[in-house]
Amino acid sequence: MKQVVQNYKSGELAVLDVPAPGCKPGGVLVRTSYSLISTGTELMKVSEAGMSMLGKARSRPDQVAKVMQSVATNGLPATYQKVMGKLDSYTPLGYSLCGVVEQVGPGIDDVKVGDVVACAGNEHALHAELNWVPKNLYARVPEGLAPRHAAFGTVGSIAMQGVRRGEPQLGEVALVIGLGLIGQLVVQLLAAAGVRVVGVDPDPARCELAERLGAAACGDPDSSAVEAAVAELTDGHGVDQVYLAAGGASNQPVELAARLCRDRGRVVDIGKCRLDLPWNAYYEKELDVRFSRSYGPGRYDPEYELEGRDYPIGYVRWTERRNLACFLDLVSRGSVDVEPLVSHVADFDDAVDTYTRLKDGELKAVAVLFRYPEDEGRAQAPEVTVPAVRRGGATSATTRSARTPVRLAFVGAGNYATSMLLPHLARREGVELSTVVTTTALSAANAQRKFGFAEATTDLDAVLGDPSVDAVFVVTRHSSHAELTRKALLAGKAVFVEKPLALTEDELAGVLAAVEESGNDRLQVGFNRRFAPILQEAKAQFGVRTGPAQLRYLVNAGQLQHGSWYLRQGTEGSRFAGEGGHFIDTASWLLGADPVSVYAVASAGNDDLQVVLGYPDGSTATVGYVTTGPSSFPKETLDLVADGKVLRLDDFVRASVYGSRRWVSSRLPQARNKGQNAELAAFVKAVRTGGPMPVPLESLVATTSATLAVRASLANGTPVALAGAR
Repeated sequence: MKQVVQNYKSGELAVLDVPAPGCKPGGVLVRTSYSLISTGTELMKVSEAGMSMLGKARSRPDQVAKVMQSVATNGLPATYQKVMGKLDSYTPLGYSLCGVVEQVGPGIDDVKVGDVVACAGNEHALHAELNWVPKNLYARVPEGLAPRHAAFGTVGSIAMQGVRRGEPQLGEVALVIGLGLIGQLVVQLLAAAGVRVVGVDPDPARCELAERLGAAACGDPDSSAVEAAVAELTDGHGVDQVYLAAGGASNQPVELAARLCRDRGRVVDIGKCRLDLPWNAYYEKELDVRFSRSYGPGRYDPEYELEGRDYPIGYVRWTERRNLACFLDLVSRGSVDVEPLVSHVADFDDAVDTYTRLKDGELKAVAVLFRYPEDEGRAQAPEVTVPAVRRGGATSATTRSARTPVRLAFVGAGNYATSMLLPHLARREGVELSTVVTTTALSAANAQRKFGFAEATTDLDAVLGDPSVDAVFVVTRHSSHAELTRKALLAGKAVFVEKPLALTEDELAGVLAAVEESGNDRLQVGFNRRFAPILQEAKAQFGVRTGPAQLRYLVNAGQLQHGSWYLRQGTEGSRFAGEGGHFIDTASWLLGADPVSVYAVASAGNDDLQVVLGYPDGSTATVGYVTTGPSSFPKETLDLVADGKVLRLDDFVRASVYGSRRWVSSRLPQARNKGQNAELAAFVKAVRTGGPMPVPLESLVATTSATLAVRASLANGTPVALAGAR
């Protein structure tokens, strides 16, 4: 299928052939009829992409702060590679469309194939021929409403949520600053609610349009006509509400709002404009400043948007989905007229030219629609195949000199896969990147373009059934690891699965059952720290241990950003369940044994843990996992004490051994090498030669069991003995 994309690094726009998305549970597959260009939000994104790197940084100081934090935590080389990889990727455009349901996923019973729906979401209602849309981000289009009008549903919901935040009442007067697409819809919604509206915009054509659509008066922000209209309509008191629907760097909108608003009036910010509030003006009138967050309650809540958990109507009357349905109803009944807003309708194939004309100012428009080809007789879009390319000095798949290249498939192509795994594999001689599988079409296409995969698809079964694929990498969200690993083992593939292997004892049992059923134990979990060169050398310098040891491992994990999928413990497990195996595996490797007992204590009110592991020879390892430490402190520090010696690791940058003599690793600045490259080399070698996996299956299982036992120990308040411990 085709999709509109943009490269944020270069600014390039393209209509790209990408794999068609699969129809997952909890949503529907929609073939687009019309999609709407947001001439405000989308053009701002397009313009930012055309800036220099310095310009991009200035426009997104929030992202710059994240980059600086990543440098402090992961080092400059790793951060640079991650940031450049993310910038040099195709990103989607679009978030408002109307289309026809082509396939219904499990758990959906409110629509059927052939129904016309309006869809929302900057990850689900894209400028693409096909989109998978979760339940709470679509609404059935009322009978008789034209699809081109229903495509306004998302931007209409944004305008509606802004109006709701203003709490207008019959007979009030409102000021709308900015008469672009959102502003025009706000004007109509207010007029439909019995509110008299004054509009402000420097464009006379937009002012004239707003007056035709219900505004009492409109004018330039610098003209006296606006103030005169407000004075006349309000008997000199000022407007009851101001809606900021303008963008840009000027502070004029908030200053104008203060001047024309009545005492204790309401100012609602809908657009993205400068908000340097003049303190005296806002204080003296005691103005109520409010923000309107996108389409309504539910926005940015993954449980609502992705998992379909609706808010009870008695507590939240107007959600994203209910706003969407309400707007469609208003348009269908003629209370809101979107047809006068349509400045241009372009064929979808002409998307790049349309964006270019909008950006250059050649096409003046309030709203632009993309019209998609009819579906009659159309064949399924083929999977994308691009020629293998030369990257980083590695030989391409078609000219590789290795006798038998190892053919690898990736399931998942998120940040970790594309920054920490694929760069190493793409440069490795004797490796052929066969197929990348993702649930979203564009991430597969990005991975294919950047790393030279022969194919990109959303069809997992086709990959598992391909006899030419030697090994499958599972690099998806935690909740899917065990099931995908089980399927790949049963298909006879060697499997590299990122941690964790499983989130529950039942999931672990399912993986082991697949090993027994298939006789295939070719499994590696991404416990990479034992492969870190600095730790390997430190262990060799420490030498053979004769007596019991005490190991302390402090993990300064830090706080996660709000909205991170790591915080979705109901589906993805706790943070420690997700990454604790790293530290347990490292401790067990250093101590040369698997743990026999686990005892865990948690701090109240946060994710901080102390986990004590017991080992057969009386050694103990304490893993302190804290989320409340300062970001300026190293993420991982480790001390191993035994036989009158101490091994010290400082965040994979420096290591030392204290004993009869002292050894210290190089003091030269170096990147934090946590062993991913060496681990991948060992895995590829094992697949190629048929030799043993880098880590025995028994050890992988023991580490996973110990990680899962932490939850049981916390629940019971007692140590947990591990079954089958050696």
